[in-house]
Amino acid sequence: MAYQALYRVWRPQQFIDVVGQEHVTKTLQNALLQQKTSHAYLFSGPRGTGKTSAAKILAKAVNCERAPVQEPCNECPACLGITDGSISDVIEIDAASNNGVEEIRDIRDKVKYAPSVVRYKVYIIDEVHMLSIGAFNALLKTLEEPPKHVMFILATTEPHKIPLTIISRCQRFDFKRITAQSIVKRMKLITQETGVKCDDRPLQIIARAAEGGMRDALSLLDQAISFSDERVTEEDALAVTGAVSQGFLNQLASAIIDKDVASGLEALEELLYHGKDPSRFIEDFILFYRDMLLYKTAPSLEESFERVMLDDDFRQLAEAFSPDQIYQLIDVLNKTQQEMRWTNHPRIFLEVAIVKLCQMEAGAEGHVPSGDVSQLLNRIEQLEIELKDLKANGPVIAHETVQAAPKQPARSSRKGFQAPVGKINEVLKNATKNDLHQIKSQWGAMLSKLMKSHAALLNEAEPVAASPSAFIIKFKHEIHCQMAMDNHKFVETVSNAFQTLVGNRFNVLGIPEEQWQTIRESFLSSHESDQQEGGPDKEEEPLISEAKRLFGADFVEVVD
Repeated sequence: MAYQALYRVWRPQQFIDVVGQEHVTKTLQNALLQQKTSHAYLFSGPRGTGKTSAAKILAKAVNCERAPVQEPCNECPACLGITDGSISDVIEIDAASNNGVEEIRDIRDKVKYAPSVVRYKVYIIDEVHMLSIGAFNALLKTLEEPPKHVMFILATTEPHKIPLTIISRCQRFDFKRITAQSIVKRMKLITQETGVKCDDRPLQIIARAAEGGMRDALSLLDQAISFSDERVTEEDALAVTGAVSQGFLNQLASAIIDKDVASGLEALEELLYHGKDPSRFIEDFILFYRDMLLYKTAPSLEESFERVMLDDDFRQLAEAFSPDQIYQLIDVLNKTQQEMRWTNHPRIFLEVAIVKLCQMEAGAEGHVPSGDVSQLLNRIEQLEIELKDLKANGPVIAHETVQAAPKQPARSSRKGFQAPVGKINEVLKNATKNDLHQIKSQWGAMLSKLMKSHAALLNEAEPVAASPSAFIIKFKHEIHCQMAMDNHKFVETVSNAFQTLVGNRFNVLGIPEEQWQTIRESFLSSHESDQQEGGPDKEEEPLISEAKRLFGADFVEVVD
């Protein structure tokens, strides 16, 4: 007889053999005993967790000649026939290859016929999410109200792809990932029954690599048995799964704590030389430090370790690392893992990460070294003493400072930004609506030519007046106006941008919104009085206009 894979030979034949899904098997067993089975079930969950096996066991249990029973007897003709697939009333369909409307219509037409051998006709549809929308629609009515002798069991790894109208017609059971401890326990039973010699450590490596799937674990165990000589060793399991030995991880961690870049890169070179996958290695290294952190903070949770076995080397390394260092190491490795997913050269990122880890100083990444903390505390204490003295005795001010203090404001009688009133009045005298419209029409294009920092200054600014040679920008906030007008590069850039867009070079004047209202009203009132007296003086100089604004036209006398 041809050799069969372990996962086929050891496929569960009773609910008790379905590992890690007690919440499902217990419910189904109670329903079988109470004869309250549903007409449709939906089994969802990751691959290799027992969905199809549970469906076959349920099909045997409802058709067992000893029913109602918790478990199929696996001895009566019905159980044996369903197990070997010779009974045509239990139909197993692969929806990946039979996903059309015609296949489902064929089921719908045949479902009304009574079973020929057993009590119930059971349809097991695997990977049901692969059905087309038309096929789902064809299945709807039959799934909701099938004949009394029919049961549907749907299995899927992607329940989110199934229409809600289908899910609502089924009893749904979610299969979860099987824990590593449960997988190891099952594999121990299999190795004992088959006579295979195997240590505990390789079984743990295989169980972690299976990622919660029993079928994956048994396939890897099958490979390891074929790869080994007489006994399955840790090296055999590492070779089959592509994982990294703990001795190597200890060696690399020692190079990091010793800041030995050469040893770290040599160890990495040896790892890659033996064909290990960089992505798999960095995952193992993250789990290694995760287990180290768990050991340092909660040593009693040894069963929760995913990667390490507690040996003397690991304990010594754990003592050498502080929790803050482990946080930093995991953070760097996690960022490297993300970067490696989007590159064709993961080895380079891995080498850079090893160098960075070996050169990382304790207290980096925002953590303050203990020596610096003590200096800061001493400095704070000294400042507190000086503050108490100031409160008690008042500030001690030198005589020269007192004498010089009144002279400081004399440097400037103005506060904040003062707009050039004379130049603004000149623009207002020659301003036209066409010039302003020309500036506004090109305002957006001008902003796109500026740097982000320059454009940000103009977020709440707008042109308010323009003449053939200059225009005025009104700023909502005085600080923005001052920053813009004091920046000669900004003014030059805006002027050059308009020269490119319009073909004319303008002088740029800025004014805060509050000052603009005052200057504009003063100009308008002055303009109206000039019109009443026969028109404005076209030859009036800017200094004269400024003097009239400050002191009033009645108090200013112009003498040639």
